[in-house]
Amino acid sequence: MRHLTPAGVRAVARWPLGAFAPRALAGLLYALVALPLALVGCLLTLAGLLVGGVLSVTTLGLWVLALTVRGALALGALQRALVRRLLHLDIEEPPTPVARGVLGRRRALLLGRTGWRAVGCALGVPFTAVLAYAAALGTYAYGTQLALHPLLKRWNDHTVRDGDSVRHVSLEVLGVQLDSWPRWLIPVTAGLLLLSAAPWLMRHALTPHRLLLTATLGPSAADRRIRTLEETRAQAVDDAAATLRRIERDLHDGTQARLVGLAMQLTMIRELIGTEAHADVDHERLLAVVDTARGNAKQAIADLRHLVKGIHPPVLDQGLDTALATLAADVALPVEVVTDVADRPAPAVESIAYFCVAELLANAAKHSGAPRATVRVTARAGLLALTVRDEGRGGAAIGAGSGLTGLLTRVRTVDGTLTCDSPPGGPTVVTVELPY
Repeated sequence: MRHLTPAGVRAVARWPLGAFAPRALAGLLYALVALPLALVGCLLTLAGLLVGGVLSVTTLGLWVLALTVRGALALGALQRALVRRLLHLDIEEPPTPVARGVLGRRRALLLGRTGWRAVGCALGVPFTAVLAYAAALGTYAYGTQLALHPLLKRWNDHTVRDGDSVRHVSLEVLGVQLDSWPRWLIPVTAGLLLLSAAPWLMRHALTPHRLLLTATLGPSAADRRIRTLEETRAQAVDDAAATLRRIERDLHDGTQARLVGLAMQLTMIRELIGTEAHADVDHERLLAVVDTARGNAKQAIADLRHLVKGIHPPVLDQGLDTALATLAADVALPVEVVTDVADRPAPAVESIAYFCVAELLANAAKHSGAPRATVRVTARAGLLALTVRDEGRGGAAIGAGSGLTGLLTRVRTVDGTLTCDSPPGGPTVVTVELPY
C-alpha cells in the first residue's frame, strides 16, 4: 500500500485552498472587473464611431472621431495597468506620434495605427472578457456554493408550488435528493473539485484575453522593428565615434610618440655619422642609438598591426574557420573549434562573428573558471550560427552591465539574435545567429 509523505499530506490538505492564493484571487478580481469595463468601453467607442461617422461630412464629425480614438487609447492604458497589476502581464506601451498644435494632434489620432488598434481592442475585448467572467462564476461561485452545501442548504434548495401549497425540494442529482448527511458529500466533493480546478480554468479562460490585449495594445511588429533600428543605429553611431576616439588616442599616445622618438634617434645617428668625418666617434654609442631606433620602429609596426587588427583582423581574409582557429590558439584555456561553413558570409557578418567569439572566449577564460571551451560554427542557407560553450561556474546573464549586452547590440545591427543559457553551476552556452 502506498503511503503519502508528510509533504504530500500537506499538499492534499491545502489543495482546494490554491483557489484562494493571492495570485488566483488577483485573476478572479480581474475577471470580475474586466467584463463591465469592456462593455462600457465598447458601448462608448461604438457610440462615438457611429456619431462621428454620421457627422463625418462636417468638421465636428472629425473631432468626435478623434475624441473616440483618444478615449480608446485611454481605455487601453487602463487595461495595460490592470493586467500589469493583477495578471502580472507587462504589455509594452506603443509609440506615441509627435504632433504640434491641436490640428496636428487630431491628424495624428485619425491617421495613426496605434489609436485604431486601440479602437479595435475596445470593440473586441468584451468577447474575450466574457469567457473569463463565465469561468469565474462557474468555478468560484458554484464551487463555493457546493462546497458549503451543508451551510447553504436553504439557498441551494428550491421551492415547488403544488396547487395552493408550496413545498421545499432539496438539491437533486439524477433524481436523488441530497437531503441527508452522507449524500451531502457529493456536492461538497464537487465543489472542492471545482475550486481546486479554478486557477487552471481561469488561466486558460484568460488566454484569449491576454492575446488580444498584447496584439492590439502593445507595439506592432513594424513599431518594434523601427524601435530596434533606431536603437541599433544610435548604438552604431556611438560605437563608431568611440572607435574613432580610441584610434586617435592610440595613434597619438602610442604610435605617434614612437615615430617621433624614431625621428629624433635618426637625427642623432646622422649627427654622429657627420661627426665621424672629423673626429673619432664612440661606435658603441652609435650602435646603441641604432638599436633603439630599430626597436622603436618594430614597436610602432606592432602597434599599427594591433590597431588594424582591432578594426578588421587581417586573418579573416583567409576565412572565418582559419581566423577562429588562430583566435582559439591565443586563448588561455583549451578551445575546440568545429566549423561547417558551406557558404561564406559577408565580410561584415564574419567580422561580427569573430569579435563575438573573441569576447565570449575572453569572458570564459577570465570569469568562468572553465577548464575548456567549445566553439561550433555553421553557415548555410543564409544563416550563420555560432555557439560558445564553457564548463565553468555559470551564472552569466544579459544585462546589468555585462559584456553580453554589448555583444547583443553588435549582433542586432545586422538583425541577429543572441541567447544565453547559464544556470548556476554551469555550463554556459551562448548562441548567436546572424543572417547574411
